[in-house]
Formats: sequence, structure tokens, C-alpha cells
Amino acid sequence: MKNITDIFFDLDHTLWDFDANSVLAFDKIFTAHHPTIDTNAFIEIYAPINQACWKLYQVDKITHQELRYNRLRQSFDVLNYSISDGEINKISDDYIAFLPDNNQLFEGAIEVLEYLTPKYNLHIITNGFAEVQGKKINNSGLADYFKTITNSEMAGMKKPHATIFEYALSLANTKKENAIMIGDCIDADVRGAIDFGMKAILFDEKGIYTDQGLHTINHLLELKKIL
Repeated sequence: MKNITDIFFDLDHTLWDFDANSVLAFDKIFTAHHPTIDTNAFIEIYAPINQACWKLYQVDKITHQELRYNRLRQSFDVLNYSISDGEINKISDDYIAFLPDNNQLFEGAIEVLEYLTPKYNLHIITNGFAEVQGKKINNSGLADYFKTITNSEMAGMKKPHATIFEYALSLANTKKENAIMIGDCIDADVRGAIDFGMKAILFDEKGIYTDQGLHTINHLLELKKIL
């Protein structure tokens, strides 16, 4: 792609394998305190509920605390598992504490970052909570690849709002015409960036999206053919 100097990555579900690391965090919690819960069965229910809650959070329909509570309460309700609000809040706290301890990245993440680093300035834009995202980036060995890291708390807005992209470009000292966004969320990452005036690539690892008219990759190493 011509004139690109700066590449902005999403973190969760794009570089950092959120689902795989969630399994490990919940498994630790359930083994210690709720041994009758099958972690894989829980994750099957939790993953789409969590995604739905995040969509509401991105457009300010629920708060940070409501997100953390609702995704668990709804999951346990679907499982018909009796649990108190106090226990849910404890699991929520433990989950946030344990999640950055597990740092599986998507296949090809480090290889593609090694490839891109000499050619471009690399950055992260994430809607994730600052307290957790920093630990993920440091613990997973990603920190050295990125010149700037923008989170929604710093910017005061979440993707897909233009404000967070403006903030990230200002922090990176670059222009939208010289930047590209790469992420897994078709609305927050890709359409948000495109509406703002940036180029964008959708990372669709599971092949969910078809006929969207977007530049799409299914594996991170495909970026080596594009950039």
C-alpha cells in the first residue's frame, strides 16, 4: 500500500488471543472455587455474551462495571448455575487479575511484527481497560514493537468514535492518509477507521464475514503480502 508510514493494531482478538487466554483464566478460577463448572462449556456460552456486552459498552449503553458484571451474570443464568452477586464480583476481579498472566498470541503475530517493524511505525489502539491492557502488552512481549499505545480511557472515547482515532494519530505524530488500522471488529476497528478517513484491514481469523466489500485477511502472515 502506498504512502503508509504508520500501522495501528487492535490488541484483543487481533494480536492477543483473548479467547485462549480467557479459557486459562477461568479454568484457574473454577478449579479453585467452582469445580463443578466445565470451563469449555462455560466459554461457549460466555464468548458471545461477552461480545454482545462489549458492543453495548463501545456505544456507551452500559458502563465498565456493568460490562464486567452482566457478562458473567448472563452466562451463569444460561448455565442455570446458582451464584450470588458477591461471588460474581469476586470472579470478575480474579478474572481481570489472572487474564494478563496468560499470553497466547495469534499464530504469526511476532513474525509479522518483526517483518513490519523496520518498515513502519507500529501502534496500538484498544478499547480495553488500561489496567489490564498494559499488563497484556508487557507480559506477552509485545511492548517493544509499538511506539505508541492508545486506550479509550486516555482518549475519552472508544472505537468507533472518531475522537480515539484523532487522539491516536496525534500521539503518533502522523496523518490519517499515512495510516492504516488492522483489527477484528468490523464496526469498531474497520468501519470506525474508514469512516474517520483511514485505510483499514479486517482480521477475520474464523472466516465469519463474507461479501462485506472490505480488505480482509484470515491469518496475520497475510500482511506480509500486503504491507
